[in-house]
Amino acid sequence: MANKKAVAGDGEKIICVNRQARHNYFIDETYEAGLVLLGSEVKSLREGKANLKDSYARIQKGEAFLINAHVSPYPGANQFNHEPTRPRKLLLHAREIERLTGKTKEKGLTLIPLKMYFKNGRAKVELGLARGKKLYDKRETLRRKQAEREVERTLKSR
Repeated sequence: MANKKAVAGDGEKIICVNRQARHNYFIDETYEAGLVLLGSEVKSLREGKANLKDSYARIQKGEAFLINAHVSPYPGANQFNHEPTRPRKLLLHAREIERLTGKTKEKGLTLIPLKMYFKNGRAKVELGLARGKKLYDKRETLRRKQAEREVERTLKSR
């Protein structure tokens, strides 16, 4: 398995991370959800060919869906391939869906996928209940990060 991207604990193989999410949103809570996938999608994900940029989750009629997540077509699937940005059903407990429905109805809260990974052979998505950042919040975050880097540099040089 030389082509593993990154491996976390518990046998997790990270497929992709939504880096823009933490830059554009304050993440209040995180949830782990399973994904309903087609065979060609699973094979494509095992190769790490996915992108969560501009994707989000939506709850419709008591079910959760991942919208705009791009999973590249698998070359070996030819005519049986999948549509790259099709809505994919998320597997969550009914009480989690009810809770998220109530939370997302609140002003300014949305569900954003933070990362996609395999856990014990099953495809999972980490969803974040997020509140959008304003421009001045983003600037403040960048300033704080730069200050922390400066402190680390000075400590390292001593």
